[in-house]
Amino acid sequence: MKRAIVSVTNDLATDNRVARTCGVLAELGYEVLLVGRRLPGSLPLERPYKTHRMRLLFHKGPLFYAEYNLRLFFLLLFSPCTLLFSNDLDTLLPNYLVARLRGKRLVYDTHEFYTEVPELVGRPRVRAVWLALERRIFPKLKHVITVNQSIADAYRERYGNQVHVVRNIPVPRELPPAPSREALGLPKDKRILVMQGAGINVQRGAEEAVLAMQELLDCLLLIIGGGDAWPVLERMVQEHGLQDRVRLLGKMPYARMMDYTRNADLGLTLDKDTNLNYRFSLPNKLFDYLHAGIPVLATDLPEVAAIVRAHDCGVVLPAADPAAITGAVRALFTAPDRYAALRRNAIFAARELDGGEEVAKLRSILEGLG
Repeated sequence: MKRAIVSVTNDLATDNRVARTCGVLAELGYEVLLVGRRLPGSLPLERPYKTHRMRLLFHKGPLFYAEYNLRLFFLLLFSPCTLLFSNDLDTLLPNYLVARLRGKRLVYDTHEFYTEVPELVGRPRVRAVWLALERRIFPKLKHVITVNQSIADAYRERYGNQVHVVRNIPVPRELPPAPSREALGLPKDKRILVMQGAGINVQRGAEEAVLAMQELLDCLLLIIGGGDAWPVLERMVQEHGLQDRVRLLGKMPYARMMDYTRNADLGLTLDKDTNLNYRFSLPNKLFDYLHAGIPVLATDLPEVAAIVRAHDCGVVLPAADPAAITGAVRALFTAPDRYAALRRNAIFAARELDGGEEVAKLRSILEGLG
């Protein structure tokens, strides 16, 4: 029996890319074990493969990474497996060491340009540790995957590895009809903006979106997910008295999240060009908005803006500025013909951006392992 252990540091509940990986592995005949961690607010899991969420003493910082990686090392060392699948740099060291010790195949899927994320760029000593780890291991890896061509090119230029690209385009899911706004407790008489994602972190435009709501009296902003910007957003909503115009809904299962997104009028993806990771990002939420049939308001980053412009399915801003967001939203909703055209184009874009092709790429990579 082929056995694959897939590891990630999150709580497994909302990581659609990892869920897709596990599904493809299962289709290829692997018995899959997905390893992550349990957090106090973790949602329940129902998966067609085995999962294991570790209860840790520490939830962030160096002690968390040390505890997680040590426990993952011993789990990988003594668990039956034929393939190790590491997601992101924070799981790579134990996977690499065990693959060497046990002679197992290793696939590394880097979901972002890890050492260029703002949480590290602003902390040079911490970044130096992660960068040293990456420099030590990355050039020795035979099977590397990432989320878009820009990041693949950057890694190849830095380390010389061939890097496969499997984009985060979701395969359309069979969802039940969207509930009404009334059923979701949403107003019928307001334009609804949505920003969603598990990584609503600093410098991803959420703060500017909240500030823009001071002027958008006839709109409601839904922020769905979580991230390190969440406490800041909660404070901003209180300080500016925006409780009637901004709702922070927290993490929820995909189908429930899409109930809200399909009732929205505009999807926001407003990452700032403050670091290479955000510059080259191609977030899941872009494709979720298109599958919901709503236009996109995006910042001018290469991967995202290329899709929005190619399909004419939204508006591209030079930067995430509250005044620019306000102006773009007002212009869009006061031009009904243009808005209707963008909405139609979003539906066509979702049909053309086929997640099935990305699944086929991943399957081909994994089949090529032998």
